[in-house]
Amino acid sequence: MAHGNENWWRDGIFYQIYPRSFQDSNGDGVGDLAGILRRLPYVKSLGVDAIWLSPIFPSPMADFGYDISDYVGIEPLFGTMADFDALLAAAHDNGLKLILDLVPNHTSDQHPWFIESRASRDNPKRDWYIWRDPAPGGGAPNNWLSEFGGSAWQFDETTGQYYYHAFLAQQPDLNWRNPEVRAAIYDVMRFWLDRGVDGFRVDVIWHLIKDAEFRDNPPNPHYVEGRPPNERILTQYSTDQPEVHDVIAEMRRVTDSYGARVLIGEIYLPLHRLMAYYGNDLTGAQMPFNFALLSTFWSARSIEKIIEDYERSLPRGAWPNWVLGNHDRPRVASRVGPEQARVAAMLLLTLRGTPTLYYGDEIGMHQLAIAPEDVRDPFEKNVPGIGVGRDGCRTPMQWDSSNFAGFSEVRPWLPLPEDHIHENVANLEADSRSILNLYKRLIAVRRGCPPLVVGDYHPVAAQGDLLMYSREAGGRTVIVALNLGPDPIAVTTSAIGFDSRILLSTFLDREGDGIEGVLDLRGNEGVIVAPP
Repeated sequence: MAHGNENWWRDGIFYQIYPRSFQDSNGDGVGDLAGILRRLPYVKSLGVDAIWLSPIFPSPMADFGYDISDYVGIEPLFGTMADFDALLAAAHDNGLKLILDLVPNHTSDQHPWFIESRASRDNPKRDWYIWRDPAPGGGAPNNWLSEFGGSAWQFDETTGQYYYHAFLAQQPDLNWRNPEVRAAIYDVMRFWLDRGVDGFRVDVIWHLIKDAEFRDNPPNPHYVEGRPPNERILTQYSTDQPEVHDVIAEMRRVTDSYGARVLIGEIYLPLHRLMAYYGNDLTGAQMPFNFALLSTFWSARSIEKIIEDYERSLPRGAWPNWVLGNHDRPRVASRVGPEQARVAAMLLLTLRGTPTLYYGDEIGMHQLAIAPEDVRDPFEKNVPGIGVGRDGCRTPMQWDSSNFAGFSEVRPWLPLPEDHIHENVANLEADSRSILNLYKRLIAVRRGCPPLVVGDYHPVAAQGDLLMYSREAGGRTVIVALNLGPDPIAVTTSAIGFDSRILLSTFLDREGDGIEGVLDLRGNEGVIVAPP
């Protein structure tokens, strides 16, 4: 990691932990902070630089912690503030940064602020949330829809008005046009920054500001039956409003006042709109998350185009980032298959920009089909049967072949796949050519190779299933060649430099091999090649 400088997050690798599912330390079937502390040696052994924790704050758990009832406490299910301080100190002692998940768009309906807000129309906190009168003929104030199904407006009998919730009815949206709300959340940020956290990943940051006139959203002309019902309308007036960038710049000033901290934004938007979240003169989020690889068609040409479009769209001086998996999207090993999951790992860790790994992807964990009686995700419960459930990518980490995979001594909150008996950290660490050891080698090769960390990206012309690019820094070049198909490919391009050596193959069996005249790639193989 670059000598604790302001740009450590550029050189680093982030590792997302879903706390419920990493390690249970007290036998209740749910992961916790003491469990993460116990597994820190493993995280350090991967070679990553920073841990991002999904929310750990007090919550009724309607949306598993993304419904916060106290921004400056620790959810008892996860432990105590002392447990948090111990984890933070141990992370720092191990050279790891710790990033918290900030959820400023909405609170729990159990948050004291909302309890006050809904008490009466003249409560001092009434305007901390978004209240509207019914439409002239009765009913919801406009046609905005909840991301989790149904209207985004909930009628409140006590005061005769509706409140807005972009997600569950138990997650009322804060009114970010109110300066008191902004000040309160910035105080929350300072509370955690004062404790020593290294930054925030900000949940649904593009939602924070809504249209001041609450105009109806237009219909989505491309809506397809069987897709989530909220996609019937475009969120033209309920998200991505121009004023949101003023808010993000204010947040950034808070983190910047603490020195080498990072502000990451969760944003699902098309590229040209995503780029605005870097802010004018890069005063917005340092890393607006780039989710392009989560939904792309897995082919060489489509990925090549995504990289090209993204690189070309970046504002001058902006730093790229790449994400392969997270707690909301199906596991990469299930999206692209187990063979290509290794190629995907090489792609993620050799592209220009900061990579974020999702716990378990490094051991090839796949999307688990969840039986109806085991469903926990409120999205799946509200909109059943069309595949929106997120439980399948949140299953417990598979540590060993014991009954509950070394995650817990009791039945975990979500089921484990049967293959955890073979596919687990203990087994994969012992297998020198496992996907886990591939991740460790990739991270080590990246760390020892400046072009892979700071180098420029240049595409190399290729056909068919072959994706090729070079990374160049300080007069040194490395070539990455990825076979995104099952058939062997012979690469004859002079770009390779035929007195080169293979630094790493995704099969972990060709390190140091020379290349003479042609580079032969097996099906589903990726290699990193270094000219002399």
